[in-house]
Amino acid sequence: MSDYTNTPRALGWDDEISSDSGFFLLEEGDYNFTITVFERGRFPGGAKISPCDKAILTLTVEAEGRTADVKYDLILWSTLDWKIADVFCAVGLATRAQAKRGFQPPWKQLVGSKGRARFRPREYTKKDGTTGYANDVDKFYDYDPAVLAAASAPKQTSIPSMKDPVTGGPWGTVPF
Repeated sequence: MSDYTNTPRALGWDDEISSDSGFFLLEEGDYNFTITVFERGRFPGGAKISPCDKAILTLTVEAEGRTADVKYDLILWSTLDWKIADVFCAVGLATRAQAKRGFQPPWKQLVGSKGRARFRPREYTKKDGTTGYANDVDKFYDYDPAVLAAASAPKQTSIPSMKDPVTGGPWGTVPF
């Protein structure tokens, strides 16, 4: 299968088809992510921001044995530079001190970078009037390799004690 399994694309006649590529809504919470796609695009402009460049990132989150791809736009506008700094600080490509001084973002190093963020579901109204759901980034956390490693480590489940709660001894040794 190709490397583009999580990126929407035209299929070829000989491509393998996977029926498990549906949308996966994350529960609100903190998750590790990997930036898997970086694209350059244009923001068409709005009431407060003129047309300008934007970065379109795909953050891939693995949770509950499934994968969720979350799109995140970074509009390259001076009053939104804090959002750009948040992303680069989250994946360890900049520090808060660098962000305060000013830095040139290393855009080409984003793909493959890992970080941690709070994600939350968002409800919206589709063009046809039905309700839709999307995964949104609520907050990026500054890069901390120890937190990333701990959060991605398999959870240890404890085995319950097989002691009798009354006597404190093994089950079946209750005196009669």
